[in-house]
Amino acid sequence: MTALKIALLSYSTKPRGGVVHTLALAEALAAAGQDVTVWSLGRGGDSGFFRAVDDSVRLRIVPFPDGPPEEGVGERILRSIATLREAFAPAASSYDIVHAQDCISANAVGRCIRTVHHLDHFTTPELAACHERAIVEPYAHVCVSRSVAGELADGWGLKAEVIPNGVAYERFAATDPAARARRRDRLGTYVLTVGGIEPRKGSLDLLEAYALLRDRHPDDVRLVIAGGETLFDYRDYRARWEARAAELGVEPLVLGAVPDDDLPALVGAAGAFAFPSLKEGFGLAAMEALAAGVPLVVRDLPVLREVFGPAARFAATPDGLATELGRALSGEDPARRAAGRALAARHTWAEAARRHVDFYRSLS
Repeated sequence: MTALKIALLSYSTKPRGGVVHTLALAEALAAAGQDVTVWSLGRGGDSGFFRAVDDSVRLRIVPFPDGPPEEGVGERILRSIATLREAFAPAASSYDIVHAQDCISANAVGRCIRTVHHLDHFTTPELAACHERAIVEPYAHVCVSRSVAGELADGWGLKAEVIPNGVAYERFAATDPAARARRRDRLGTYVLTVGGIEPRKGSLDLLEAYALLRDRHPDDVRLVIAGGETLFDYRDYRARWEARAAELGVEPLVLGAVPDDDLPALVGAAGAFAFPSLKEGFGLAAMEALAAGVPLVVRDLPVLREVFGPAARFAATPDGLATELGRALSGEDPARRAAGRALAARHTWAEAARRHVDFYRSLS
């Protein structure tokens, strides 16, 4: 069967969940014999992605320098759309499939398939309009969970194909034990979260939970926060978070963006992985933790019940998060850890790619 010529589009080269998804899907599609090009804005002078990408995937990085200091989020969104549109338009007709992975790229490319990873509610007018157009204008939709597909159906009357994320299982399951040991030697016992400090990630609730956990747990436990690359301005939220940390007398270790090669050891050495997000579509970072055999505690949301089921512990409040993190750190319930590894192993990018190709061909 003739290979499809596919364009996958992302708004950023930085390490965010949607970007991780885009690159892994592109590589799996190429491995399955498809002709794949990933287009992205190169923010802040980036000329490539946060990690090396297999040579079988073509890359088109569109320069996107930082704007003036006074540029607001709305202005940045509009400039992002215009820049990507101008670069992509001459090539658009050469692809069989144009598949946007976020609202910025969906607004930029016109007729496309759109993956809706999760749904947000924005107050910035330009971003709210971008979000709405990127839902109603694409001719077909993919969601990474049934829960998000249900939101699309309920809110917009749209039917989406549900194709769960894959996970780089071997990368996280087979981490060098010595690398994990070095992390533990440096950091001691720690609870890890990946995604930075922002409202959607439930960072304030996790801070409150950590203060409770520290008081209750017999051992000295650190809270380690990795990641945090974002298009948005969360300075006010970050200031509130820092003020509350000072009031609680806690000092989490905030690492920021972690080199991609260092991430598996950081995840694998954690005593527990916290995922207290208020809004998610799947939870790829949490699935990576399960692949590494790390106990997982997540926010009690329908989508996370759907994705993680018996492999995770669930909590709805800071007190509940603290309780479940304490149980996770105690090493209770090895059966749950085994269930987590088995769940992660079933989520392969090869299967995700196969299902995408079937969906693409069904639309022609």
